[in-house]
Amino acid sequence: MEIHQVRYFLAVCEEGSFTGAAKRCRVTQPSLSNAMKCLEQELGGPLFRRLRRGAVLSALGEVVRPHLERLIECLQRARTEAASHAGTLTATAHMLPEAVAEAHPHN
Repeated sequence: MEIHQVRYFLAVCEEGSFTGAAKRCRVTQPSLSNAMKCLEQELGGPLFRRLRRGAVLSALGEVVRPHLERLIECLQRARTEAASHAGTLTATAHMLPEAVAEAHPHN
């Protein structure tokens, strides 16, 4: 499972159509459809019922949606945490040579 597939899946859920989701995700509709087919193969069945004017979640789609939403939420929290620690880690890395020199003044 690829993160872009999860994002595309959630976009189709919210937009109600593959075309709208593709526009929102800034990809071509065939690329989005192919990604959904791959995700469906991996998860073992159709995630959407494709209609003439849009798409609605299948039973399987309903089951996996909350899990995939939590996955994206976890990724966003990880990015936020990483960003908040990046400044600390960078400062520490810059101070390391100075700290080593202070700890071993005769080297």
